[in-house]
Amino acid sequence: MSLDKNAFEQPANKLLAALPASDYQRLIPHMKLVPLSDRQVLYQTGEPITQVYFPHNAVVSIVTTMEDGSTMEVGLVSNEGMVGMPVILGDNITTTTALVQIPDSAMQIDANILRSEFNRSAALQTVLLCYVQGVYTQIVQESVCNRLHQLEERLARWLLTISDRLESKEFPLTQEFISEMLGVNSAGVTEVASTLSQAGMIAYHRGQIKILNREALEKTSCECYQILEEEIIRLLDNKPNKRRK
Repeated sequence: MSLDKNAFEQPANKLLAALPASDYQRLIPHMKLVPLSDRQVLYQTGEPITQVYFPHNAVVSIVTTMEDGSTMEVGLVSNEGMVGMPVILGDNITTTTALVQIPDSAMQIDANILRSEFNRSAALQTVLLCYVQGVYTQIVQESVCNRLHQLEERLARWLLTISDRLESKEFPLTQEFISEMLGVNSAGVTEVASTLSQAGMIAYHRGQIKILNREALEKTSCECYQILEEEIIRLLDNKPNKRRK
C-alpha cells in the first residue's frame, strides 16, 4: 500500500488522534500504513504478538476457539482501538485470535517499540489504559448479553456496532461469518436476519448488509448497545490533549 501522508498527519484511528502532538510525533517514525485483507490473521492463539495494529476503517474480531473447533467473538476492534492489547499489559502471548472481518488498512508498529513508548509516556499510558477499561466493560456487558438476550437483540446490537465503527450503513458480511462471531448456527442467523429484513430494518444481498431503518434497529437491540457506545464515547473523551497541533 502506498503511503498517504495525510494518514500520518490526520490519523483515522481515534486512539492515535487522542495523543498529544509530541507523543504522536515520537511514534510516527516507527509506524507504517499497511493493508488488512479479508480473513487475515493478525495474531494467533498461543503465539507471540510481534506487531500491534491501530485500524482505520477495518474491523477486526477477537475470537476464541474451543477444542471442537467452534468459535465465538469476544471482542471487536476498529478505529476506536488497537489490536495487540496484551503487549501493554506485560505479556505478548494471548489465548485469542485476531481475525480481519472487514478489510481496509491500519497503522502497524513493532510490539517492543510500543511497549517501550508506553513505559516512557504518561499520556500514551492514559489513552491506552482508558481503552483497556473500555474493552473490559465490553467483555463484561457482552457476557451478560450472550446469556440473557435473544438472538434478534444481539444481532441488532452487533450490526449497529459495525455500522458505527465504519461510519456507514452498508458493509460486507456473510451470514456464515456472523454466525461464527455470535456463536450460533447459521440457520439461526438466517432466520433472524430474514425477520429484520421483512420488518424493513435491513437489506441483505450477496454478502452485503445495508441498514435501512436505524431507529427501528436500535429499538430492537438490547440495552447493551447503548451502554457500550456511551462508555466508548466517555473514555475517548478522557484525553490528555483534545487538540493536536
